[in-house]
Amino acid sequence: MKTVTINNVSRYLEENVKINGWVYNTRRSGKIGFLILRDGFGLLQCILEKSHLGEENFNKFKDLTQESSLSIKGKVVKNERAIGGFELFVDEFEVYQVSTDYPITPKEHGPDYLMNNRHLWLRSKRQNAILKIRHQIIKSIRDFFDMNDFTLVDTPIFTPNSAEGTSTLFDTDYFDTKAYLCQTGQLYGEASAMAFGRHYNFGPCFRAEKSKTRRHLTEFWMVEPEIAFCDMKENIKWAEKLIDYIFQEVIKNKRNELKILERDIHVLENIKAPFPKISYTECINLLNKGGFDIKWGDDFGSPEETFISEKYDKPVVVFGFPSKIKAFYMKRDPENEKVVLGMDILAPEGYGEIVGGSERETDINVLLDRIKEENLNQKDYEWYLDLRRFGSVPHSGFGMGIERVVAWVCGISHIRETIPFARTMTRLNP
Repeated sequence: MKTVTINNVSRYLEENVKINGWVYNTRRSGKIGFLILRDGFGLLQCILEKSHLGEENFNKFKDLTQESSLSIKGKVVKNERAIGGFELFVDEFEVYQVSTDYPITPKEHGPDYLMNNRHLWLRSKRQNAILKIRHQIIKSIRDFFDMNDFTLVDTPIFTPNSAEGTSTLFDTDYFDTKAYLCQTGQLYGEASAMAFGRHYNFGPCFRAEKSKTRRHLTEFWMVEPEIAFCDMKENIKWAEKLIDYIFQEVIKNKRNELKILERDIHVLENIKAPFPKISYTECINLLNKGGFDIKWGDDFGSPEETFISEKYDKPVVVFGFPSKIKAFYMKRDPENEKVVLGMDILAPEGYGEIVGGSERETDINVLLDRIKEENLNQKDYEWYLDLRRFGSVPHSGFGMGIERVVAWVCGISHIRETIPFARTMTRLNP
């Protein structure tokens, strides 16, 4: 007898199969039992008849509780009204363990309670759908870059310096010196771009921001492409094409999960490149007219980003940010030194910044001046400066935060549900 998974039962219609899994729920109607089995691949209704199983086995079924583990053998039959259109007529089953006092029940639980039981909450239909969509998003990102001749080059987690200042870094003792957990792999990505032409790195990042908003995590995942011989306009096009591709793939492959989340697919189908573009200066004018107390040179927070993005039903590209609020490595606009050749892409529906990128400064003397201005240790950046000493070329790149994209695609309000085990200011366990 073949062991199969629930997502493939349609291939075995009228055949006897074995399925391993856990009890999602049970109910009885007289001498007939109904067991919803989950196996991590889907849900399947199983029919247990007392006359077929015998009284002893039927009594064993009655003792099964939520999340009890078991193997079930039976015939796959068609039933349009059942979950997925199929069900299993049970011949026999083997119980591995009867679960007792499972803490997550169908009743309402608060978010703290659920996060304290995150290791179990992952089994729920909704959380399962979110993380399967996350998987598809990550797969789509990798596929996109692989199809476009980017080379994945991993970047270090421990770094001796920061790409964007040390105020929001986690530091740690590193033998006889100090090291930091990386905020970004970008500087190392620039080295890879000079070696491979088109590079991307994909891994965890850490930011010690004392922020408790629904958009922030202290540990998150980011993908960062870096492209040689690429200016700012081309950089924006790469970001647009990546987002476009992600949405196409999620809509094509994860409709069932989107349905579980009650996500409006028509809204997602509208996310197609190219996206509208607006300058930072135009945004300041919009914000002032909208009643915000903000002046040119101030950075945007969540309320400002939400206000701007609500003007559009697609992501919006904001460009021309003030040089003073951006990182030292960003190239200044040759026509206006007060702004950088950089951009943020803001998601609609209030999900905020999902992409940040720029063209990089190529002049070593300019970089040396900025390193001094920001009181950075030049010794830590000598290897980075070598990239300008030996074959410097125009190049650009961006970073995309995975959890914010997952939140946006899934239409969920808090970023804590977008990652298997969230790390925030107040949570380090489980």
